[in-house]
Amino acid sequence: MTITIKRIYEPASRKDGTRVLIDRLWPRGLTKAQAGIDEWLRDLAPSKELRRWYHSQPEQWTAFRKKYLKELQQPAVQNALQQLYELSRQKRRLTLLFASRNETRNNATVLQELLEGARKPPTGTGPAAAQASGRRSAAARRR
Repeated sequence: MTITIKRIYEPASRKDGTRVLIDRLWPRGLTKAQAGIDEWLRDLAPSKELRRWYHSQPEQWTAFRKKYLKELQQPAVQNALQQLYELSRQKRRLTLLFASRNETRNNATVLQELLEGARKPPTGTGPAAAQASGRRSAAARRR
């Protein structure tokens, strides 16, 4: 399974596979035929408030990412998130489409990381596993 991200304004390609728009608003100046989308999961987009906040403060990427991940945990989003997981399991290629001009720091990159993380089996060791379980290393406790 290959998961890629792409601006909706770039031309569709056969290499895209299943194309999923993950923005709440329809992209300006684009017809549905031009967009060539297979699914539109608008509930996966950040809330209007979070989107506006991040747009006015793009240097706050880490805070945006945390807030967005928290929004993705809300019950209203779970159905759309489940649909995205199903698409990622069923399709060989999945392209997440977004309209943002920032191609490296947007909701699509967060969702891509989330999907790729879901495909990796947990190892149960290392600092990330310890942090996830609430354990701290001996070195961290000594500080």
